[in-house]
Amino acid sequence: MDFFSANFPSIVHALQHFQLTPWKLVGYTGTLMFTSRWFVQLYYTRKYKRVVMPLAFWWLSVLGSVLLLAYFIVGKNDSVGILSNFFPVFVSTYNLYVHLRNRKNSITGDATA
Repeated sequence: MDFFSANFPSIVHALQHFQLTPWKLVGYTGTLMFTSRWFVQLYYTRKYKRVVMPLAFWWLSVLGSVLLLAYFIVGKNDSVGILSNFFPVFVSTYNLYVHLRNRKNSITGDATA
């Protein structure tokens, strides 16, 4: 409790003097997109009553990761943020590529490659 009481004034000060910059907006948008992908996945899993990774999940992953990476590289220059978002960009892009390449025809079930 000592830590909280000692730092509470600085926390309140930071919240009172919050400024929304264009790069923070990029970062918040990336965070919103990257987080919302789980709600999309949850929706489709509940809808089909099995685990589903819809195409929207991968698009949100790629776009959210790219925005967060841009924020951490240009807007903040934060190596921790860069490293934590660098790998997901490639994984999400690869999964999106595989998903698009192996789409199945909704009527016949045949791969459309």
